[in-house]
Amino acid sequence: MTVQRQTPTGWQGSTAPASPTPIGWQAPVVTDDVHHVPSAAPTHDVPRETPVADERASEDPSESVEPTRGPLSSDDSTSAPQVPETPVTDEAADSPILAAMADQSVRRQKVLATDVPRPASTRIMTVANQKGGVGKTTTTVNIAAGLAQKGLLVLVIDIDPQGNASTALGIDHHAEVPSIYDVVVEGDDLASVIQPCPDVANLWCAPATIDLAGAEIELVSLVARESRLKTAIARHLESMSDEQRFDYVLIDCPPSLGLLTVNAFVAATEVFIPIQCEYYALEGLSQLLNNIELIRKHLNPALTVSTILMTMYDARTRLSAQVAAEVREHFPEQVLKTRIPRSVRISEAPSFGQTVITYDPASTGALSYLEAATELAQAGVAPA
Repeated sequence: MTVQRQTPTGWQGSTAPASPTPIGWQAPVVTDDVHHVPSAAPTHDVPRETPVADERASEDPSESVEPTRGPLSSDDSTSAPQVPETPVTDEAADSPILAAMADQSVRRQKVLATDVPRPASTRIMTVANQKGGVGKTTTTVNIAAGLAQKGLLVLVIDIDPQGNASTALGIDHHAEVPSIYDVVVEGDDLASVIQPCPDVANLWCAPATIDLAGAEIELVSLVARESRLKTAIARHLESMSDEQRFDYVLIDCPPSLGLLTVNAFVAATEVFIPIQCEYYALEGLSQLLNNIELIRKHLNPALTVSTILMTMYDARTRLSAQVAAEVREHFPEQVLKTRIPRSVRISEAPSFGQTVITYDPASTGALSYLEAATELAQAGVAPA
């Protein structure tokens, strides 16, 4: 004789009754074998619904839960919102995401509370690197925006025919717009081409247009072709009062070493070098330093490499740390402590005609560039 056994899904077999069974009922064990010792009948747990609070507690603490008790207090600004009445576990307190959020909050409060000095005279810096794709233009506009946000007066001169710096600052630079081409080639006053940045106070730009693409050829036949930009900047600064003068002039130049780049080196007193944290960046750095030495020897003895910034730093890779350590070993006085991480927000900002500091002020990239600008302003001029 055989008796069907109950399973969690109900009765099996054609002869089993279709009526429901009481909770906790166990079927008796029946056998024809008198020598058989039946084992304990299996028990069947009834599935129970998991409380909502338990489900939320098991979620990733990095995911934000909509609060139900009103806005967060100031103490909650550095951690993800918690479910009401649910205590923070040790696992949540040790979360790398929450720790990073807390660290960013401390860094942001510190940099915003830091005052930067106004330089005794205008610092003219050429942002240069002969290797493309190292974040040269991105660094130019974001450092400029960071300095301007700290209350300093900043001018960006876009001498790259591509005009990417002008685009990132939201400056109109179509062919009919007065541009740096009119200053370098035609000899116009710098004041006639300067435009204010629409999104950042204290920031101006002398834009580049497509006309600048042929300037290299036109400059060949001009008198003092290497120093035309220097003359224009000096003339403009002399016409300004001490209160109105620019504190910083940042020149974004092409990656190639042509007459436009030479003009940028001759006009500046400092060179700002952004370096991508990759091996090939080191090879381009050595060639750049050789060219700077030639400019210093023949055209501008006052030129010095004052600042080096590590960009596109990826903390997950050992290579980034090795490149940063090697550069710092050779240039301990010039390398900024701040490192710019790889960031999607930094890449997105130019497509909206903004710097990352205005596009997403709460992002890690914006915070890093603001820290770098503050460090640059506090450091002054480092020895060559």
